[in-house]
Amino acid sequence: MPETTPRGLTRLAFGGDYNPEQWPESVWQEDVRLMREAGVTMVSVGIFSWALLEPSAGRYDFGWLDRLLDLLHEHGIRVDLGTPTVVPPVWFYRAHPEALPVTAEGVRYEFGSRAAICHSNADYRSAAAAITTKLAERYGDHPALAMWHVHNEYGVPVSACYCASCAAHFRRWLATTYGTVDAVNEAWGTAFWGQRYGGFEDINPPRLTPAAVNPGQALDYKRFADATMRENFRMERDILHRLSPGVPVTTNFMTALSQCDSVDYWAWGREVDLVTNDHYLITDGRRTHVNLAMAADLTRSVAGGAPWLLLEHSTSGVNWQLRNPAKAPGQMARNSLAHVARGSEGALFFQWRQSRRGAEKFHSAMVPHGGTDTRVWREVVGLGASIEALSEIRGTRTEADVAVLWDWHSWWAQNLDWRPSVDHDARERADAFYEALYDRHLTVDFAHPEADLSRYPLVVVPALYLMTEAAGHNLTAYVEQGGTLVVSYFSGIVDQHDAVHEGAYPGPLRDVLGLIVEEFSPLLSGERVRVTGLDGTELSADVWTEFVVPRGAETVSAYADGPAAGLPAVTRHRLGEGTAWYVSTRLGADGLDALLGRAGEDAGLAPRADLPRDVEVVRRTGASGTYLFAVNHTGSDAKVPLAAPGTELLTGYRAAGRLAVPAGAVRVVRLDG
Repeated sequence: MPETTPRGLTRLAFGGDYNPEQWPESVWQEDVRLMREAGVTMVSVGIFSWALLEPSAGRYDFGWLDRLLDLLHEHGIRVDLGTPTVVPPVWFYRAHPEALPVTAEGVRYEFGSRAAICHSNADYRSAAAAITTKLAERYGDHPALAMWHVHNEYGVPVSACYCASCAAHFRRWLATTYGTVDAVNEAWGTAFWGQRYGGFEDINPPRLTPAAVNPGQALDYKRFADATMRENFRMERDILHRLSPGVPVTTNFMTALSQCDSVDYWAWGREVDLVTNDHYLITDGRRTHVNLAMAADLTRSVAGGAPWLLLEHSTSGVNWQLRNPAKAPGQMARNSLAHVARGSEGALFFQWRQSRRGAEKFHSAMVPHGGTDTRVWREVVGLGASIEALSEIRGTRTEADVAVLWDWHSWWAQNLDWRPSVDHDARERADAFYEALYDRHLTVDFAHPEADLSRYPLVVVPALYLMTEAAGHNLTAYVEQGGTLVVSYFSGIVDQHDAVHEGAYPGPLRDVLGLIVEEFSPLLSGERVRVTGLDGTELSADVWTEFVVPRGAETVSAYADGPAAGLPAVTRHRLGEGTAWYVSTRLGADGLDALLGRAGEDAGLAPRADLPRDVEVVRRTGASGTYLFAVNHTGSDAKVPLAAPGTELLTGYRAAGRLAVPAGAVRVVRLDG
């Protein structure tokens, strides 16, 4: 079995992307001195260095990297060594221009950015294998090497290419997946609009068409593009496993729904030895710490609940949003430790030293342009000390209370053309339900719809437009065996090929929910409806309504007006030992809180009214003990009840009864017993 923890790292990981090629070697000695001052334990190296390592085809220059790795080893700093295959050199593209990806509109990208790659291109694959092999042969047993880092952020900014090479590869993928072209025609429903194919050679990628492209074809192309990137990752991973045995191999994910929508991370999580993630705050007016918690929970879930590693985030502002505010004093440490609370085995940044040139020169770094006489540097040093103080938590696992079902294939399918309402957004519903659970102080695991759900008292389905029959049977069995299920509208509508399930909506959910949906009736822009009965008050909803007909379910809440006036808005169905809830409209925060409160009662989840809003409390448990993380995102001091006395690891104080958590601070208690 491959190793799953960075080799030779005995503490939590702390550091960042180190790009010394941007600086004269005279700076390197200063860098390692400052790294030791900050408590850095690991850095990522070489991710964007292909042009330096192979200045021309087949001519290699490893001298600078030899000196760098030796220097880092001398100072006790472990290395996450990148294969630089995200940025082929310009000489490669000039020799192989067809390796540049082509858009669905037929436009070929040009060299000058990053990740401009056709993943089906044979010349790219050959060159990537060659540089990976050279690196593994040279550094596979280097004493500084902790793990391998393949490529960088697959799927960002380009995942799919529509060139002739991809068309040929897509046909081969379809032949392997379906066996016959008749099976493709059946899956895609090509009888509609006369799209039937006579042979695989007739099929092209879903390029620009005058109207909506076949949705089955478009969905499969998303699957194909993701699988093709994964093929290239496996190719590099297998080279590294063969030539550098015992060293884990990873690639950095971007699991946040706000940052990448083209990668099926359930599939990718099974391919890496250690799940790692990059996360950046999205300044879109939402509570950024909730998005952070959600991304961390999703990453941990992709890792199967095992510890994972935050490989990139920012010390302060980024540079690529329309508006890039600096982080407030203390926010960097609070963000970092919130990731650790939810399973990360440390915190690393992009990047170590802030770039003077290039597209990311305004992206914050551990060593900012202003140097060490800055707030950011002082906070970096303080965070390094905190990370060191928490090293005993290594290997413990975060405890979850509930599960949220999520499936990237369903998200892809729902986002295709010509759906009932442009205002219904799967990500928005996932965010909204997660935020409601967060505000009830419940820690969330995400789960695939066909996963074992038996350990969760409550399972929430915020948006699952695409649902297999197997997933429907899974949810039915879960409720029959005593679980509590909450399902939101427009779920269970189509199968894995985007074909509507036979019979009335919601397909495989009809029996477990005890109802049918006769018709969707989305609302117009700005239109709202009133919903009564859920919490004793009148609530407002928007975007969506449905004509729901109970078939065993009881009506908990009804529409007071709108197109479905008098019909059920929220239902509850007892099935076997459990209960299933359904909400057929888009409730706001108050409505979701009321809904989850009622469902939580069915699930036996006691309310946590003694915890203030925006003070998150999370537990990690393992052989070394049970650790309570309290993260105060507010501007006021808070008190958090302790189930047992313990030692606060960041201050050394003994804590009992109620733990004092200052405004904006984090406290971590190792509970006694």
